Amino acid sequence: MRLSCTLLTCLLFIQSSALCAQESEEKANKKGGEGTHKLNKKPTEEDWMTGFHNSVTDGVYQSALWFDNFFSDDDSEQLTPRTTAKIRLGWLPRARDFSEFKAKFKVKVKLPHFKNKVDLILSDEDETSLSQLPLENSDPRLTSSDDQFAAAIRYIHEHESGQLTDSRIGITGGDLFVRGRHQRRFFIDEKHSVKVEPSIYYFLDEGFSERLLLEYDYQYNPTTQFRINYSIRGSQEYSGIRWKHGFYRLHQLDNTTATLTSLQVEGQRNGERGFLIERYTLGYRYRFNAYRKWLFFEVEPFLEWNEQDNYSTTPGIALRVEGVFAKGY
Repeated sequence: MRLSCTLLTCLLFIQSSALCAQESEEKANKKGGEGTHKLNKKPTEEDWMTGFHNSVTDGVYQSALWFDNFFSDDDSEQLTPRTTAKIRLGWLPRARDFSEFKAKFKVKVKLPHFKNKVDLILSDEDETSLSQLPLENSDPRLTSSDDQFAAAIRYIHEHESGQLTDSRIGITGGDLFVRGRHQRRFFIDEKHSVKVEPSIYYFLDEGFSERLLLEYDYQYNPTTQFRINYSIRGSQEYSGIRWKHGFYRLHQLDNTTATLTSLQVEGQRNGERGFLIERYTLGYRYRFNAYRKWLFFEVEPFLEWNEQDNYSTTPGIALRVEGVFAKGY
């Protein structure tokens, strides 16, 4: 049910984006006269992937421009919004489940009439998930049959070198929420840095939640970085504290290829079950850009040891394709 809703949303989004782009192109053709007519004389010869990319990119951009104009005066100068849309398809077969298929999308619009301090974010993922680490992909155990469509407006209060303070209000999974976050990075020297990120949420149905994320980065050389992060989170929805460790090695092979080796450990403490390690995950992600500059592929074999499976080894692999549609940058 969730997969069909996600695919339907993606198709509707792509269709509306293409229609917006087509209307914009028709207006441009009328103004451009014969010169533009000659350029579009043979549309059938255009590569379909380039056409698809341009339709989605221009459609999202035109929609953002239309939305941003609501907040401008009639006589004010038209400004250029920044838009980014991501569509990801993935298959995550594992030893006990071969049916895990995911289709994800996310749209982010930066509105220039608010001096680029306001972002509009639309996604079919839970934008308020406190359990995810920065380099972690979506947890398949969080997938449910419920519609997790999220829409939010983010306001950036402060954004300087090494420091960010923002707030967000929106709806996710049918629940209204408000979030406040402060992010600060301390540079010890050229190779060592530490990031501190506290955040607090309020959900209309679930009450307050909070998280503290700590991260240490070591730049081993220009192409290799080691990273350690640790997050703890609490909520009125459950007792105790949930925690997660992440150990990573990031390595850039060339301008289009990178790898990520990761070890994640997560669990809980001070709850009904006391101290408990719920899962270990060991993975190796290979990401590369191919065929088009906006198209990315990922292959990620991994091993899991879950408490619910008595820590028996569960092998799996994640195969992903991601398209990035950006304009205005």
